Amino acid sequence: MVEQNNKKVDALAQEITLKSRGQGKLRQFILWMGALIIGAILGWQHIPVLNDLFNFIAAVFTRLFQFIAIPTVSLAVITTLSMLGAKKDTGRIFGHAVVYTLLTTICAAAVGLGLYLWIAPGNLPLDVIGAGAAQVPEKLGAVTYYDHFLSVIPNNILQPYLQANVLSVMFISASVGLAFAFMPRTEGREAVLKVLFGLQELLFTLIKALLYVLPIGILAFAGQLSAQIEAGVIVGALGKYTAVVIGGNLIQFFIVIPLFLLFRGLNPVDVFRKMSPAVAVALFTKSSAATLPVTLASAEDNLKAHPAVARFVLPICTTINMNGCAAFILVTSLFVMQNAGIELTIGTMVAWLFIAVLAAIGNAGVPMGCYFLTLSLMSSIGAPIGLLGIILPIYTIIDMIETAENVWSDASVCAMVDHDLQGKLDDSDGDMPQFQGV
Repeated sequence: MVEQNNKKVDALAQEITLKSRGQGKLRQFILWMGALIIGAILGWQHIPVLNDLFNFIAAVFTRLFQFIAIPTVSLAVITTLSMLGAKKDTGRIFGHAVVYTLLTTICAAAVGLGLYLWIAPGNLPLDVIGAGAAQVPEKLGAVTYYDHFLSVIPNNILQPYLQANVLSVMFISASVGLAFAFMPRTEGREAVLKVLFGLQELLFTLIKALLYVLPIGILAFAGQLSAQIEAGVIVGALGKYTAVVIGGNLIQFFIVIPLFLLFRGLNPVDVFRKMSPAVAVALFTKSSAATLPVTLASAEDNLKAHPAVARFVLPICTTINMNGCAAFILVTSLFVMQNAGIELTIGTMVAWLFIAVLAAIGNAGVPMGCYFLTLSLMSSIGAPIGLLGIILPIYTIIDMIETAENVWSDASVCAMVDHDLQGKLDDSDGDMPQFQGV
């Protein structure tokens, strides 16, 4: 009888805790949305002192996210592979993640191509393209796609971390994680892993603290963006071209990805609500890598994804799952080639669709990564890169939308993989540090 009463008390306590957490998440969501609206209103007032304050706070938060992002990526990959590398779970998780990544990325590029054919942007005057060449960042016009891939291979173990080269960091981390997985289980191995897991727990604590004060950052980011719009910094787009790029991103965000979730038996609204902190941060930081700490925290604490899935899928998706980037590369490349007088046959456009998908997979999740990669591609075929100089002033808003779409896609892939493998994963790795109360 006493044992039954104790069980009832425990169940009641658990129910109260869950309800309290649910109410806390709702309050947190309302707080973030309120900060977003208030920041936008204040920024629109264009008060110089307030705008300077918003710029300062936004810069502080951006630096904090960048500070914590690289070690989060590295430790997540190393610790997850060290625990799963020698087990069949790794192959399952990776296989599902790659399939969803390829499908969503191809769909994003296809949507962009369809809109490009429908809206049919025209050519720009040659003098305008020539004037735009002066806006292209110095020396980047000569960068080749081979140079981009060569930059991934590190010749110094510290340099990628100091330069925030996400792809190189992933390369090193995957190598170290797999080495831990397949090396003999010696005392030295366990001691090093214990230190790495301790560092990961420390990072999770820092992430919780950062999320606690995030409304201040959202307020500043929203105010900064609103002030830019009011001042006309990101207004005056290239009409049809911009409509194709932004329209394709919005269709992928609000229609295509939710359809994937529905097809896998998931509620898109519920997934979005739980992952909204990550999408909001991505919108303002313009970096999937910088957003990764928030994405991981939201996936594990809100979405309740299996830690092995979240910590394996999300760091990988940060570098290979680039829906918005694929669409931008394809549409921009076609627009540039069209203005260069290159005939765009159906075969050429389909070929460039797959080139864009592969290029996006090889892109790093950093601000303006897609822009620089497209510039490399166009310079390698001798296309007029002056057009990219014209696009540069409006790329800020494009980059924001693209990054939010990329992180939304990352979150959705994680949710689908977790749903597919529910109950099929080895739970013996329960000693992995957990996000709690984020």
